[in-house]
Amino acid sequence: MDIGIALPQYGGHARPEWIAPFARQAEEAGFGRLWVGDRSLAPVSPSDLYPGHTAQEPYPPGFRTFLDPLTVLTAAAGATSRAVLATSTLNAPWYPPLLLARTLTTLDAISAGRLVAGLGIGWLRDEYTAVNADFTRRGARLEEILDILRGYWTEEVFGHEGPHWSIPESYVGLRPARPGGPPVLLGGLSPAAMRRVGRRADGWAGVLLPARVEAGLWDLARRAAEEAGRDPGALSRHIRCNVRPGTGADEIAATLAGVRETGADSAFIDLQQCVAGPAEALELGIAVLERVRAG
Repeated sequence: MDIGIALPQYGGHARPEWIAPFARQAEEAGFGRLWVGDRSLAPVSPSDLYPGHTAQEPYPPGFRTFLDPLTVLTAAAGATSRAVLATSTLNAPWYPPLLLARTLTTLDAISAGRLVAGLGIGWLRDEYTAVNADFTRRGARLEEILDILRGYWTEEVFGHEGPHWSIPESYVGLRPARPGGPPVLLGGLSPAAMRRVGRRADGWAGVLLPARVEAGLWDLARRAAEEAGRDPGALSRHIRCNVRPGTGADEIAATLAGVRETGADSAFIDLQQCVAGPAEALELGIAVLERVRAG
């Protein structure tokens, strides 16, 4: 199982001068994947609570400062040469899909084909209101975005006519580094989201869950792939581990060992809610990686 780490991006870790050195040192230490997430707002009176939070603290305080994910990955791309650059997850329905396709393709080309596009639909209605997108249609919008991305990545002359976007037939000279474009992961925990993973994606951008719950969700994705005439064995699983404050390297390594036992293809640790800044996160992350290798 490949082990990754979240790049410094939010809260006290949102320090642009740290992105390149963090990425470089993480790659040198042996982290195979560098990950970013996506948040656009920290409302004073939010419409929804972040999973596991209360009205007194509706989301992690660090979300009040959040660097743009694709800009962070671009900085990391210039500082590294081997590590996979991945999103878990980019909230695709916020973005005009043509511009999203251009940006993802550019980043894939800049990084020589190291991009993995993990896409999701988010949980906060306020973020949709702010970008004039329909929260209630976010799943349908994602489906259409997937059509547009695949067309942009594979066709020399591409046009699209759909319920949400219309793109006139146009020449597409910009090509991703890999034929067909970067691998696409999809996030989500609902039955509909897992079936979409099976029907449309290369894999699942998941989160750490009790083993029995995760197994049930993964079975939904595999069944959906089979029903769609796809190979369920080709789907991959990539698990985000959000580490709580005060958690030590031994406990984190034990968590990763448990994820490995489920058969996941990769896991990554997000230490931005665990320690105060990027230096501490890198030190702790390397200590975790050493324990994983030793165990």
